[in-house]
Amino acid sequence: MNAARGPEAFDPHPYILLNLVLSCIAAVQAPIIMMNQRRQEAKDRLRSRNDYQVNLKAELEIRHLHEKVDHLINRQWERLAEIQEMQIELLQERR
Repeated sequence: MNAARGPEAFDPHPYILLNLVLSCIAAVQAPIIMMNQRRQEAKDRLRSRNDYQVNLKAELEIRHLHEKVDHLINRQWERLAEIQEMQIELLQERR
């Protein structure tokens, strides 16, 4: 028993055996944790690259939509000008 007092104590006061066991556990866990972190970094890198590609594609689609809207607005202005010319001609004919 670690906490026993007196000459029959299994482990002296600083708990050398417990410290040794914990150090061995830490030595076994460290490489496993490092491998897991590397795997997670690789997954994060792939996810970031995928997010970048999705954002880039979305940006291109938005630009394309802006071009379409601009084209439609220009077409509407042209049509409005044609209608206005027709109205002016009709008004001049009535006078």
